[in-house]
Parts: sequence; structure tokens; C-alpha cells
Amino acid sequence: MPGPSMFVPRRRARHAAALTLVFAGVLATGAAAGSWSADAQEGRERSRTRTFAHPAGAPGGAAEDQAPALPVDRRAVEAAAAQAAQDGKSGSEAATEVVTRSGDRWSAVYSAREYEGFARSLDGGYVGVGLSARRSAEGRTEVDSVRPGSPAARAGIRPGDRIRSVDGQEVDGFPVTEVVARLRGDAAAPGRWGGSGEGDGGNGPPSAVGVPGTPVTVGLQRGDRVWGRTLYRARLVTESVAVERLQDEGTGARATRIKVESFTRGTGERVGRAVRAAGPAEGILLDLRGNSGGLVTEAVTAASAFLDGGLVATYDVRGSQRALEARPGGATRPPLVVLVDGGTMSAAELLTGALQDRGRAVVVGSPTFGKGSVQMPTRLADGSVAELTVGHYRTPGGRTVDGRGIAPDLVVRGDAERRARTVLSGLGGGS
Repeated sequence: MPGPSMFVPRRRARHAAALTLVFAGVLATGAAAGSWSADAQEGRERSRTRTFAHPAGAPGGAAEDQAPALPVDRRAVEAAAAQAAQDGKSGSEAATEVVTRSGDRWSAVYSAREYEGFARSLDGGYVGVGLSARRSAEGRTEVDSVRPGSPAARAGIRPGDRIRSVDGQEVDGFPVTEVVARLRGDAAAPGRWGGSGEGDGGNGPPSAVGVPGTPVTVGLQRGDRVWGRTLYRARLVTESVAVERLQDEGTGARATRIKVESFTRGTGERVGRAVRAAGPAEGILLDLRGNSGGLVTEAVTAASAFLDGGLVATYDVRGSQRALEARPGGATRPPLVVLVDGGTMSAAELLTGALQDRGRAVVVGSPTFGKGSVQMPTRLADGSVAELTVGHYRTPGGRTVDGRGIAPDLVVRGDAERRARTVLSGLGGGS
């Protein structure tokens, strides 16, 4: 069972989208049928821990922060599930009622199958067809990208193809997230498709959803050609880190752009390898836009790539104060700019706050989402799993992130990446 995580469950993400406009950037990238598209906008390396007392005051007005909401009572959730199981009722439904009443929007209860998929996503894997979707200027859903070797690629689907329907249901008017959920075979997909939301749209029994080999029929259009293809879902692996070499057209100066989609298992080490592979005179642009979080340990390992040891964050687990520290030996000399937006969440905010408070990076973009809570899994009597909030974290400077987010050093509303490259160049790190 995964350890502490700061990942946004899909169903909670959909709920949060209705609560705040800043969620327009959440989960902005990735493979649909595995995640959302850019236009949807909508580790195990053990870290050392030590006891830590938060300072009475903190820079930037952090002393005025309000205390986060109290975590869900784990014992109450377990007791409700156990009693329901004894009474022949659904333990997961009883547990969900307790979680819902608590008002904690980040805690969630999963069936055993749903949690298996959630755990697999933290390993960087998912079940889907290998395409990402976006909303066109005309309001239609179209293919944004296709993963090489995926079921969608083998079917000849191309970027720009319009998605007209999924399993016979027209998709116009539905959020891209819901279309993606159906492509995945997500059992938690909303039920506005003429069914209960439990099942794969009529092409198979509910127990078959989200399983490799199950079919999904997609209606497509390319120009005047309209056709349908039945795709068979497959187990795919996401690439959480993408590295790109940048060069200034005027000066020829070089930089390395490291795009981190999420902090799945192994992400921290991949970031470290990318930093070590950069040239000695190159600056680094760390792009965390749309990063929805993931495993805390992976974010700490990523921080270790840029820091020579020291504090990354403090956090509390049921009242016990602890600290996360970077490993020594990171690259502290290359200029570093971190690019963020409203979809930068959770573990990505933890990393951003650490690099900002430690004076290691200049943060550019728009304010981040503001999810500073940590969840841990609890197995319930009926085999379901409750992912419950156990505490909240603070940056090295003592700032509370939950409900507040990280404010960039340079707020940019337009072409943030262009401005970030300009800042990096000014720091002596290329384009």
C-alpha cells in the first residue's frame, strides 16, 4: 500500500473543480485515458525525519495563517465500516458518509479495485487507450496527442481528430474530464451519460471497467470523414519527466527545461539525472505547471537534486511534528527558475516552497492551487481503502500552503514560459 501521498484523486478533482476557479489549471497535461489534456485545464527514497517545532512567527505574514481544518477521525471511519459490514451493509458507503460529513474534500474512500488503480497511478501506470483530449475553440472535444504504440495509435487516430462520441453517447457539452473518464473506463465517472455512472457505457458488465482488454467504441471525425473504432484498453506507463534542451537564438546560450508531470515513483531520481546531465554553464527551467502532486518522498528526492541537504518541509501527522530533509550533494550553482500555475498542487507546491524559501530558485507564473495536506491509506473491514488526511505541511520558512498556495516571485498572466526564460537568462543561465 502506498505511503504518504499528496495526490488529487480523480473524483475529488472533479468535486474541487466546482468549488474554485483556480482549478482551471489542475491536471493540465498527460495522456487521456490516463489523465486530462492541457486544454482541460480543469519513492521511495526514505527521507530522514526529526522532531521540529514551528517558529512562532514566519516570513511573509505566515504567522497570521489560520489553522487548517482538522483531519478526518480515522477511528470513526474504521468503526463505521466495521459496523456496516457486521450488519450486512456496504462498509465503503458507511465510511464515505463519515468522510463526507467531515467536510474534508481531500479524503476519499475507494473500493479495492479503485484503490488498486490509484496505487498503480502512483507507480506511473494506468489503464486507457493512450490519447489526450482538449476542448477546441468551437467547443468540441478533439484529440490533442496520441501515445506511440498505444491502442489509439494502432487505430490510426491522429491529433486534431474530433471525438464525437464514446460508447454511442455524444460528447458535445460534456467536460473533457468526463470524456476522458469514459475512455479510461473509470468506475467513478459521472452518471450523466444515461446510466448510473458505474460501468463502461453499455459495452460490458460493471465489473469489467478500467480493465486491460475491455472495449470502448469511439466516434471520430477528420474533415468530412466520419467513422467509429472500437479500441481495447491497455495498461500503459506514463513518462513523468520530460527533458528539453533550449538555446537562445540571439546569444546561443543553452539551458535545460525539465517538465515534471507528477511525482510518481521514480520521478525524483529522474529529475536528479536530468540535472546532472545538464551542462556546467546551463541554467535550469523546472516546469511544474499542471503538476497535481504525488508521492511526498519523490518531491523530497527532486528537491535533493538542487539542494545541499537541509530542510524541505515540516509536517504534522496526527499531532506529531516532523521534518523532511534533502540529501546533501545537490547541484546548488546552476541558475534555477521554477514555472508554476494554478494547477501546481500538493507535492509540487512542497517542492516549489522549499526552493523558494531556501533562496535556491526564482518562481515565475501564477499563484499555485493551495493543497497542503497529506493523505495516508487505511484498509477497512470490507477490503476498501480510506485515503484520509493525516496532517498538513509548511515550507522551510514556516508558511502554510493549504488554502493559500505559493505566490510566485514574478507573477505572469500571459506567456509565462517566455518570461521565465528571460529571467533565467538574466541569472546567467541561458535562454
